[in-house]
Amino acid sequence: MIKNLLRGFSALTLALVPLLSPAAAQAVPTAEVLTLADAVGLVKVVEEDRTGYTRSAFKHWTAGDDATDGCNTRNEVLIAEAVVAPTVEVGCKIVGGTWVSYYDGQQVTSAGVLDIDHMVPLAEAWDSGASAWTAVRREAYANDQGAGVSLVAVTARSNRQKSDQDPKDWMPSSPEAQCRYVGEWLSTKLRWDLTADDRELEALKVYAEEPCEDTIVRYTPAA
Repeated sequence: MIKNLLRGFSALTLALVPLLSPAAAQAVPTAEVLTLADAVGLVKVVEEDRTGYTRSAFKHWTAGDDATDGCNTRNEVLIAEAVVAPTVEVGCKIVGGTWVSYYDGQQVTSAGVLDIDHMVPLAEAWDSGASAWTAVRREAYANDQGAGVSLVAVTARSNRQKSDQDPKDWMPSSPEAQCRYVGEWLSTKLRWDLTADDRELEALKVYAEEPCEDTIVRYTPAA
């Protein structure tokens, strides 16, 4: 009887070992929820430097979150952001569907006229700290689907107008989109621990005071 109990206890102990391993004990990043003003206060101010920047330093588009669906990151974002779901044919060909480009308020019914914009442009990310990253981390940034605000489907026209400018020099033309945009810009900067220069931070402070003082910023630090 006692031997059987000891044998059972040993088996239970062995079964628990994987649960107590260091890998399993690693802390999961905590989601942060802040006011816009508090979020602005967390961004470090550093002079920007674009020396050595090249777009090819950020590998994209990769196979996306689901490597088995035949869709790259761009198409996965298009499918996820459609307000009317498209048909996805062989080879991840997207047919039909409807999107709303929040930068300019345009409703779009053809995926071909949309760009997938990096909320914080690749060049701006380079200026703000990504120049010191590994190639693997830059690839993760350029294909970030872990946060719904990092990549956004917008009209190619609005994306080209934005280019690599920060909120000091460019904001969405749609007034109701501006507070959302500032919140998502800050969310991305904080998620990836990116810095800001003085001009950028001053512009963000203005929006944090008015008219966007009630905007909430949510982010989870990138792994």
